[in-house]
Amino acid sequence: MADTDGLKVAKNYHVNEPFANQDGFYVKGANSLDWGMKKHLSNIFDPKSGNTVMFAFDHGYFMGSTAGLERLDLLLPTLAPYVDVFMGTRGAIRSCVPPQITKGIALRVSSGSSMLNEDLSHEVVAVDIEDCIRMNADCMAVQTFIGADGQLESLDNLSKVINAGMRYSIPTLGVVAVGKQMERTDRFFKLATRIVAEMGVQLVKTYNCENFEEIVAACPVPIVVAGGKKLPEKDALNLAYTVMAKGAHGVDMGRNIFQSNHPIEMAQAIRKIVHEGYTDTQAYEFYQDMISDHAKE
Repeated sequence: MADTDGLKVAKNYHVNEPFANQDGFYVKGANSLDWGMKKHLSNIFDPKSGNTVMFAFDHGYFMGSTAGLERLDLLLPTLAPYVDVFMGTRGAIRSCVPPQITKGIALRVSSGSSMLNEDLSHEVVAVDIEDCIRMNADCMAVQTFIGADGQLESLDNLSKVINAGMRYSIPTLGVVAVGKQMERTDRFFKLATRIVAEMGVQLVKTYNCENFEEIVAACPVPIVVAGGKKLPEKDALNLAYTVMAKGAHGVDMGRNIFQSNHPIEMAQAIRKIVHEGYTDTQAYEFYQDMISDHAKE
């Protein structure tokens, strides 16, 4: 067991200093990766802004049919112009995303539980690397539970996917999960995001919390922030603006787009924040104007 006696609490995050090892490639922490990895990351992170708008619709793998996602075949093509990456399962992507839609693909590769047993911390790797290659996935998304009962299994899943991804130049997205017994504190997220980054992922998905700028600074790969539960549109745009201002390199909005009364307009407004530097107030005004314009048509 590692000797933790006498360890000091980290405090100097240099939040105002840019990431140092950045020469040659624009994605944080990817400077020393091979061409194939960089190509996939370029499909995820916009080369101009350096950021990404992901759209998560993988909820069905444990929730079944979800409000707002009843007809993926109708929804996904309408959102494609306004998002950079589709995040879903291989079944949903193959059946509902037309192959001529040239968006990045974040392929959910971990699975194994449903909302019926209410414990998602004991997942398995459900998709092998050969199928990820066949689907031309730009990254493989693995649910990672730190501090939960299934932590060891979770980290074992993650390491297996990272190892396979390194062999075939496919990035791994470490999805930091929050179980019922874990508090959404900066202490937890500093621990969890740093652990998965040190395991070798090329990007991390996590949640907003207090001192979020310190979490970003301490994580040596890009952080994409999950939208989480459905919020009023104004609050969801405020979340997107807040995390981008604190150093996130994108947002992964699921329910805050597909459960919105106006999902297309909401996706457009989020894009304005992530790629064009809009404030939340400007983006909400844009959102309202779009709704108003469409009502007049």
